Amino acid sequence: MKYSFVLLCLNIPLLFNAIWSFSPILAQYHLSDQSSRLRQYSGTWNSSIHPNIDSVSVKPSIRMFNNVRGDSKSLFVEVEQLKDSLYQNLLVEMISYDKNSDTIIALGQRSDGSCFIGKGKYTSEIDWVMFDKDLLGNDVMNVSFKFNSYTDVLVQGFNNEQKRLWQTRYIKQNPKDKKIGVQLVSVHDEMLHDAENTLLQLSRMGYSYVETFVYKEGMFYGMSPNHFKEKVESVGMEFVGSMTFKDLPTDGAWKSTMDWWLKCIQDHKEAGVKYISTSNNQLKQVSTQEELQLFCDYYNAIGDMCKKNGIQFVFHNHSDEFRYVEGVCIYNYFLEHTNPELVAFQPDLYWMHIGGANPVNYFHQYPGRFFSWHIKDHKELGESDKIPFGEYVEYAEKSGVQYIIAEVEDYSYPPLYSTSLAWEYIYHTLLNN
Repeated sequence: MKYSFVLLCLNIPLLFNAIWSFSPILAQYHLSDQSSRLRQYSGTWNSSIHPNIDSVSVKPSIRMFNNVRGDSKSLFVEVEQLKDSLYQNLLVEMISYDKNSDTIIALGQRSDGSCFIGKGKYTSEIDWVMFDKDLLGNDVMNVSFKFNSYTDVLVQGFNNEQKRLWQTRYIKQNPKDKKIGVQLVSVHDEMLHDAENTLLQLSRMGYSYVETFVYKEGMFYGMSPNHFKEKVESVGMEFVGSMTFKDLPTDGAWKSTMDWWLKCIQDHKEAGVKYISTSNNQLKQVSTQEELQLFCDYYNAIGDMCKKNGIQFVFHNHSDEFRYVEGVCIYNYFLEHTNPELVAFQPDLYWMHIGGANPVNYFHQYPGRFFSWHIKDHKELGESDKIPFGEYVEYAEKSGVQYIIAEVEDYSYPPLYSTSLAWEYIYHTLLNN
């Protein structure tokens, strides 16, 4: 398959100035509880070259693996240090949220065999403090954490006199071996506010490629096709797909519409994308199969232009496609009256569920037609517990999927945090084989 711990108010402007980007969206969404804030610490983290620098060397001196346990309320932490060209155990611990005391509890062991118990809490969305004692009850160390962003955290250890013993800056570097993509509408405001920093965080979260949502006047988020491509690649991702929108032309507007598409396709070719997808918001007004055929002719024409330019054209569904027109399901009509060599399909699994359709039936009936998937839920992925994504993934190869795309459009948390949870869900729950 191709698819592809003492609380200190430290003033360190070099580290924290404008790195944690509280965009306007954060005024609406917050990490208000201790367990959600703890989840920020999940993932694979590598030490930076220096606490004042957010770059990571090829072989970082420390690497840390924080794996979610216990219904997402605990983390199992393993820390390794590079010694004599080999990574050796430095620390293991279980960090959990205790609902009775509303605090964070840790039980750990260092490489010298000494054990410790830690207790503390988040004092804000970005500040966390833990107080460690040995098993004899002696104070050992206080550790503070400051999250510069969801993918960048400064960890510092202090003795009882508040003298700093050590500090390590960790950069999240989740694995990319399962090739998971993200639809940038998930972080739409963040992309408009600071595209470069948002792309960097998405890459660190583990995303391998992006699908854009903003193509306007030949530009992607205000950048030329080649410039945007370079920005995406500079942070270690690919620009593989783009959602674009142009309604079926009315009488006399066919040529101007096709001219628009030709320019659009040429811009995307310059950006090196693999596919262009589109959706349809006109279907509520459709009442005849003759009208449906007009859309099929339209998509075949666009698909032909895309193919001549080395790009795949893809149709993306919402729920209206599962209405019936003159006894025929719209989605079935599109599948049967578009040329498979010119038009592929991008099932949005959430909207298929809302429309009452079972994707597995379509994968059986039209194998190989479903070029990329959008995996989305009511809010964060898995949140509704109503959509059997795991069952759908079993038929991924039969469907023909080449690109798995995470999408979040409604949120319980800040969008970047929700998008990081989407990666975790797909990587650890859906693609865990």
